[in-house]
Amino acid sequence: MSEDLFGMVDDTTPAPRGGSLSEAGHAQLPLAVRMRPRTVDEIVGQQHLLAPGSPLRRLAEGTGAMSVFLWGPPGVGKTTIAAVVSHQTKRRFVEISAVTAGVKEVRAQLDAARRELARGLATVLFVDEVHRFNKAQQDVLLPAVENRLVTLIAATTENPSFSVIAPLLSRSLVLTLKPLTDDDLTVLVERALADERGLGGRYELSDEARTAMLAMAGGDARRVLTYLEEAARSADATASTTIDLATLEKSVDRAAVRYDAHGDQHYDVTSAFIKSVRGSDVDAALHWLARMIEAGEDPRFIARRLVVLASEDVGMAAPGVLQTCVAAAQAVQLIGMPEARINLAQATIAAATAPKSNAVVLAIDEAIADVRAGRIGQVPPHLRDAHYSSAGNYGHGVGYKYAHDFPHGVASQQYLPDELTGRHYYRPTDHGNEMAIGERLEMIRRLLGNPGEHESG
Repeated sequence: MSEDLFGMVDDTTPAPRGGSLSEAGHAQLPLAVRMRPRTVDEIVGQQHLLAPGSPLRRLAEGTGAMSVFLWGPPGVGKTTIAAVVSHQTKRRFVEISAVTAGVKEVRAQLDAARRELARGLATVLFVDEVHRFNKAQQDVLLPAVENRLVTLIAATTENPSFSVIAPLLSRSLVLTLKPLTDDDLTVLVERALADERGLGGRYELSDEARTAMLAMAGGDARRVLTYLEEAARSADATASTTIDLATLEKSVDRAAVRYDAHGDQHYDVTSAFIKSVRGSDVDAALHWLARMIEAGEDPRFIARRLVVLASEDVGMAAPGVLQTCVAAAQAVQLIGMPEARINLAQATIAAATAPKSNAVVLAIDEAIADVRAGRIGQVPPHLRDAHYSSAGNYGHGVGYKYAHDFPHGVASQQYLPDELTGRHYYRPTDHGNEMAIGERLEMIRRLLGNPGEHESG
């Protein structure tokens, strides 16, 4: 007989091979590990994946043999799902981390799985942080997945479409896990407070401390349980059984930011951040950015706002800012927090210190307004598609001037529909790069025979 991953005796399950799922009932393990759900019904959140008969539920109940990629941000249950599978199924369970495992170790585990399968014992192979495997390492997994030598459960915080080789992805099911809500985290906190595996009812948590804890956790179950555990230790140090805000602040070594991620403070701080960047006050922008980060705001939300702002408030005055903000958004996805705070700060500084222009947003909104008002007209005949054989019979493409055959690469001809001839949407400012753009644009419009200001609408 051997112990399973949760310290329970099971004749059919061999001893685990270590990793984050090993000996999950051990008293000295972190609270987040001790409180891992043991059944599908104990999983908090991810209800969109847990309906009766769903692939994930069948996998956890041992009736599904598919390989899956669990994609989601940290602390939302990827490893938990693997733990539930290991606990509920009668399959052999092996866990490896892509951070430390090489091709040699992967091959060794697959050889062991082949031997066990010959004895009638199937293997579930859990690969944590699979996006860190290179192509050669992923190639090793491919035959085992294709022939169902193992049931692969792979966890990743990156989009598998970009980090996993196509042949392996096509033979697996991708399940997207959502960030946990405050209600989800509240269930976990209350369970940990009461359960004997956790704090066993020895502490009371104040409402103020609970609110701050949820805000700082940012939808991460592991983080909220870590905060709770450290706060309980701080309470122990003062012989107290109450975890209040002061105890929590001391335990996490930072002030609990009073910030409601779903209420007025969320919108007020976000608004202050955007307006500070727009107003070119880089120090204020960094303050509001820090407030959002410390409050547990989703970094992807911050990154999205910066990408929008880069075009809406900076635009062509400093077009490189958009590239910086997009790169920051990609970095948030690639490396996650806390490191991505640096990328968000760089994008914030770039946007705040850049020359400002809203000419881009004004231009597209005015063009859209004309379209919505019915000012559309027909495509001029010389601009119509002329690639098919009978196009010339309808005058399509006749008289079209190829821009590269003319000085400056500008061919003077009608490009707008008749109803909009002479309309100007883009009016660059004299800020930053747009000053040079404005000078070139005036030259282009003269060559096109369309100089001067023509109001739109």
